[in-house]
Amino acid sequence: MKHGTGISSSLAAILSSVATFSCCLQLGFAAALGAGTASAVFTKLRPWLLGVSLGLIALGFWRQHRAKQCGVRSRWIGNVLLWASVVVVVGMMFFPQEIAAFIADRFWK
Repeated sequence: MKHGTGISSSLAAILSSVATFSCCLQLGFAAALGAGTASAVFTKLRPWLLGVSLGLIALGFWRQHRAKQCGVRSRWIGNVLLWASVVVVVGMMFFPQEIAAFIADRFWK
Protein backbone atom coordinates (compact mmCIF):
# COMPACT_ATOMS: atom_id res chain seq x y z
CA MET A 1 0.00 0.00 0.00
CA LYS A 2 1.39 3.35 -1.01
CA HIS A 3 1.06 6.14 1.54
CA GLY A 4 0.95 9.81 0.53
CA THR A 5 2.22 12.88 2.26
CA GLY A 6 -1.14 14.37 3.24
CA ILE A 7 -1.44 16.97 0.47
CA SER A 8 -4.99 15.98 -0.48
CA SER A 9 -6.09 15.99 3.16
CA SER A 10 -4.58 19.44 3.66
CA LEU A 11 -6.32 20.91 0.63
CA ALA A 12 -9.65 19.34 1.55
CA ALA A 13 -9.36 20.69 5.10
CA ILE A 14 -8.66 24.19 3.79
CA LEU A 15 -11.64 24.07 1.42
CA SER A 16 -13.92 22.76 4.13
CA SER A 17 -12.90 25.47 6.59
CA VAL A 18 -13.24 28.23 3.99
CA ALA A 19 -16.80 27.06 3.34
CA THR A 20 -17.63 27.64 7.01
CA PHE A 21 -17.21 31.42 6.88
CA SER A 22 -19.46 31.96 3.88
CA CYS A 23 -22.26 32.60 6.37
CA CYS A 24 -20.46 35.72 7.55
CA LEU A 25 -19.98 37.37 4.17
CA GLN A 26 -22.27 40.07 2.91
CA LEU A 27 -25.46 39.12 1.11
CA GLY A 28 -24.25 40.84 -2.07
CA PHE A 29 -21.33 38.44 -2.32
CA ALA A 30 -23.55 35.39 -1.95
CA ALA A 31 -26.02 36.78 -4.50
CA ALA A 32 -23.19 37.51 -6.94
CA LEU A 33 -22.21 33.86 -6.82
CA GLY A 34 -25.80 32.81 -7.36
CA ALA A 35 -26.03 31.23 -3.94
CA GLY A 36 -28.39 33.40 -1.94
CA THR A 37 -29.27 30.53 0.36
CA ALA A 38 -25.68 29.47 0.91
CA SER A 39 -25.47 31.54 4.08
CA ALA A 40 -28.31 29.68 5.78
CA VAL A 41 -27.09 26.29 4.62
CA PHE A 42 -23.47 26.81 5.65
CA THR A 43 -24.50 28.31 8.98
CA LYS A 44 -26.27 25.07 9.85
CA LEU A 45 -23.41 22.97 8.48
CA ARG A 46 -20.62 24.99 10.12
CA PRO A 47 -19.98 22.63 13.08
CA TRP A 48 -19.95 19.62 10.77
CA LEU A 49 -17.63 21.29 8.26
CA LEU A 50 -15.21 22.29 11.01
CA GLY A 51 -15.31 18.71 12.32
CA VAL A 52 -14.57 17.41 8.83
CA SER A 53 -11.71 19.90 8.57
CA LEU A 54 -10.19 18.74 11.85
CA GLY A 55 -10.63 15.12 10.83
CA LEU A 56 -8.92 15.74 7.49
CA ILE A 57 -6.02 17.49 9.21
CA ALA A 58 -5.66 14.55 11.60
CA LEU A 59 -5.72 12.22 8.59
CA GLY A 60 -3.00 14.28 6.93
CA PHE A 61 -0.75 14.08 9.99
CA TRP A 62 -1.43 10.37 10.33
CA ARG A 63 -0.58 9.77 6.66
CA GLN A 64 2.65 11.73 7.04
CA HIS A 65 3.56 9.67 10.08
CA ARG A 66 2.79 6.40 8.27
CA ALA A 67 4.78 7.49 5.23
CA LYS A 68 7.84 8.11 7.42
CA GLN A 69 7.44 4.66 9.00
CA CYS A 70 7.38 3.10 5.53
CA GLY A 71 10.52 4.92 4.50
CA VAL A 72 8.81 7.34 2.13
CA ARG A 73 10.48 10.73 2.11
CA SER A 74 8.05 13.54 2.76
CA ARG A 75 7.92 16.50 0.41
CA TRP A 76 8.27 19.97 1.80
CA ILE A 77 5.16 21.12 -0.06
CA GLY A 78 3.10 18.53 1.83
CA ASN A 79 4.42 19.79 5.15
CA VAL A 80 3.78 23.42 4.22
CA LEU A 81 0.23 22.69 3.07
CA LEU A 82 -0.55 20.63 6.14
CA TRP A 83 0.61 23.35 8.52
CA ALA A 84 -1.10 26.03 6.42
CA SER A 85 -4.33 24.08 6.71
CA VAL A 86 -3.89 23.99 10.50
CA VAL A 87 -3.51 27.78 10.54
CA VAL A 88 -6.53 28.33 8.27
CA VAL A 89 -8.81 25.94 10.15
CA VAL A 90 -7.86 27.26 13.60
CA GLY A 91 -8.32 30.82 12.32
CA MET A 92 -11.76 29.93 10.97
CA MET A 93 -12.71 28.30 14.27
CA PHE A 94 -11.77 31.23 16.48
CA PHE A 95 -12.06 34.31 14.21
CA PRO A 96 -14.69 33.64 11.50
CA GLN A 97 -16.26 37.13 11.56
CA GLU A 98 -12.92 38.93 11.47
CA ILE A 99 -11.61 36.82 8.58
CA ALA A 100 -14.83 37.23 6.60
CA ALA A 101 -14.81 41.01 7.19
CA PHE A 102 -11.15 41.23 6.16
CA ILE A 103 -11.77 39.31 2.94
CA ALA A 104 -14.93 41.28 2.14
CA ASP A 105 -13.20 44.63 2.74
CA ARG A 106 -10.04 43.65 0.94
CA PHE A 107 -11.32 41.97 -2.20
CA TRP A 108 -14.96 43.00 -2.76
CA LYS A 109 -15.17 46.78 -2.56
